[in-house]
This record gives sequence, C-alpha cells and structure tokens, in this order.
Amino acid sequence: MVEKKILVTNDDGIEAKGINVIAEFMRRWGNVTVVAPAKPQSAKSASVTLNKEIALTDCGSSREENGKGAISKYSFGGTPVDCVKVTMNHLFSLDSMPDLLISGINHGSNASTASLYSGTLGACAEATAYGIPSIGLSLNTCDSDPDFSSLLHFVPWIMESYVAHPFRKGVYLNINFPYLPIEKIKGIRMGHQGAGQWIHEFDMTREDREKGTVYFRMTGSFVNHDGYDSADHLLISGGYVSIVPHLLDTTDYAESERLGRLWKPEMMK
Repeated sequence: MVEKKILVTNDDGIEAKGINVIAEFMRRWGNVTVVAPAKPQSAKSASVTLNKEIALTDCGSSREENGKGAISKYSFGGTPVDCVKVTMNHLFSLDSMPDLLISGINHGSNASTASLYSGTLGACAEATAYGIPSIGLSLNTCDSDPDFSSLLHFVPWIMESYVAHPFRKGVYLNINFPYLPIEKIKGIRMGHQGAGQWIHEFDMTREDREKGTVYFRMTGSFVNHDGYDSADHLLISGGYVSIVPHLLDTTDYAESERLGRLWKPEMMK
C-alpha cells in the first residue's frame, strides 16, 4: 500500500481514548497528523470559532518505526471544523493535502439525526469541502474507557475497500459500530440515515422568580420514525456495523425540479 498522509481529528478532545487509539492504529498506513480540540466539542456540527484567538499547541511527535509511520499531535482551542481549517491553513496546503481524514473514534453513536449535530461528522464535511476523502468512526457507547478491539478488527477491511474502490468526490462516510464483542457482531451493512426525533429534550432544573429566569438541562429520549431495516440506528441496535455515505451537497435535485415546474419561479418578477 502506498504510504499516505493521514489527518485524524475528533470532537471528544485530544485526551479522549478513541482518538489516541485510532491515531496509533492508522500509523500502519502512513504518517499521521492529529489535530484535535483541546477540550470536548461534542454536538458542534459545523460550528466555527469567530472573533477570538485560538491556540494551537504542539503535543509532541514520534518518528517512523517498525514499519509504522510517524505521528505528530496538536491540540487546538476550537471546534472540530476549526481543527480541519487550521490544518489546511498552517500544517498542510492546497497543493499538498492529506490523503485521508479519519474523524473519531467517537465515544457514542452518530447514527440517525445525531449525524446532524455531530462534530465528528462536521469535521468530515469540512475536509470533504477541501477535497479530502473522509471517514467518521463512532462506537455506540459513551463510556470514557471502552474496548475498541471489535471496531479495530474492521478497520483494515475498511482501508482495503477504500483503496480498492474509493468513494466519489463530495461524499464522506459515517460508520457506526455496535458496542459488542466481535463474535456477536453480525456483519457490515450499507445503510441510510435513519429518521427519528428526540423528545422531552429539556428538564427544568431551577427557577429564579426575581429575575424571571428558568434554567434547563438537555436530556430527552429518542423516538424511532423509520421502518426500514437499512436505517443506520436500527442496524446498530441489530448488531451490525452501519456504513452510510453522506453528501456534502444537500440539494434535493428532484424536488428542485418538481417545485420549479409547479411554482414557476421564472414568472415572478
């Protein structure tokens, strides 16, 4: 396999176990550059930091050794998208870009509507906008010290499949893994972004009547609205690894054409 330049980021922060595990694992495919938020930035989606200084800190590096690529680590005091942006504006360039972005391993699922809020996938979308093939990896547990061995079992297959059959420009992959021992994982399925809704999303925690202020904390429960077996969150709950290709271009071209016929916007002046 041709040695690659691999960028690794996440939304759980530079200290999270997931990013350190996958960064070390990816060294077998090339030189790894880790640029991750200094602090957890979950649910930041495509958020960027404006009108303030952001610190980029060199966290050390190691050389190529025993057939493994070198690794360099940086923390950045912004969001996952900020991390991709500073990488492309300071550590790499448009004429020498990373060959691949790996975002994760996220501690928690990014299936169904969680993909809308995910900083993990926000980083993938940003890198895709730069033309960098991007893969988000998420494990269906919020445990801070989970066992990633089952997930890592599938990464060589993912890399071999990607090298043999790259996904097309403008697409990034959202891959979610059930938190199960390898022998209990039923296989891998291509799926679609599931439909669902979070309800009862806020609990009132206290009230300051003098100020007229009520305080809330986000909570909630997920309600499934998808009856198709290929919905990503249903695949995961069924014991499968779910792979969903996401488009950077979110235009519904068929609906644009349909509404263009019915609304006749060209007649409006």
